[in-house]
Amino acid sequence: MSTAPLFPSAARAAFTPPPSRLPGVGTTIFTVMSALATETGAVNLGQGFPDFDCDPRLTSAVTEAMQAGHNQYPPMPGIPLLRQRIAEKIGALYGRHYDWNREVTITAGATQGLLTAILCCVHPGDEVIVFEPCYDSYRPAIELAGGRVVPVCLRAPDYRIPFDALAAALSPRTRMVIVNTPHNPTGTIWHDDDMRQLARVLDGTDVVVLSDEVYEHMVYDGQLHASVARYPELAMRSFVVSSFGKTYHVTGWKVGYVAAPAPLMDEFRKVHQFNVFTVNTPMQHALASYMADPAPWRDLPAFYQRKRDLFRSGLAGSRFRLLPADGTYFQCVDYSAISALPENEFAMWLTREIGVAAIPVSAFYSTPQDAGIVRFCFAKQDATLQQALQRLAAL
Repeated sequence: MSTAPLFPSAARAAFTPPPSRLPGVGTTIFTVMSALATETGAVNLGQGFPDFDCDPRLTSAVTEAMQAGHNQYPPMPGIPLLRQRIAEKIGALYGRHYDWNREVTITAGATQGLLTAILCCVHPGDEVIVFEPCYDSYRPAIELAGGRVVPVCLRAPDYRIPFDALAAALSPRTRMVIVNTPHNPTGTIWHDDDMRQLARVLDGTDVVVLSDEVYEHMVYDGQLHASVARYPELAMRSFVVSSFGKTYHVTGWKVGYVAAPAPLMDEFRKVHQFNVFTVNTPMQHALASYMADPAPWRDLPAFYQRKRDLFRSGLAGSRFRLLPADGTYFQCVDYSAISALPENEFAMWLTREIGVAAIPVSAFYSTPQDAGIVRFCFAKQDATLQQALQRLAAL
């Protein structure tokens, strides 16, 4: 049998990979800071995930689902009971009654839900307005769809929504506005007046709203979560995205959901079925069973508010200036009284020299806005927070 190459060496040419679809994307700051924290032995308050486990009842429910034979493909949009319970919960909390069968879909985490909503709506040349700083998946998803990102900048320290700038950013090519409340990375929240003003700005347009509400159950001091589902004039044009990973301390499960009116959800499922098709079966059954008890998500605000207050009180004697933290499990701080270093350099210094990893907020802008602010995650065991506070309090 001949072992000669298919083409003579003189005829062979070097292989050239195709041009990148995301030429501006490199290693994320989260990967960099987590690796540096591991290398230096620093307390990692950078990347946003808990260092404690979920309720044992939830993992037991997964085992029970597997042993009961729930190990094959579920229906494409998700198992019926889980979608029913999601629809019931949204109706009870926000007054919007989604048809569980046509208007709720289980996703492989919230990020897949966000990507799918963008891919099903945004056409090449369309514009998508984002409020920066923003979660780092928005821009790449828009670019993969062929859309153009139109940033509206939020300013420290309060990061309020500049509705005049939003109105000015709207154009005939605007396809979508992405809303995120409670807001990552700043920990601020949208209020009732904000949602009503958003509805007024969008009135008379065909702009779709993509509402990232993964921290919906982390709103503090007795304030209400202003879901777009509460507002009929917004709900009719909106995808609402949430996350079981955030709510039940199981970020590694990567299970979330999207709710939207049927015409939007029909388009969403066209992409979803060829993207992931469906989501982990035993996890869906376990979550459906666990949702029968509302206490875990009802108790979540108090659970995380105690951690927030512990962390804030521990920094009260330091030179960090605490920014508002009305939601999420993030606390942003102004370090300008401690150092004049740019945010990236300060975060590196803090990790190497002080032994606590944080994330520079400038990383959440398309064009870095260096304001001397870093973000800490307080979704950690009390012992982890106390260890970090001992190191930070001296600054």
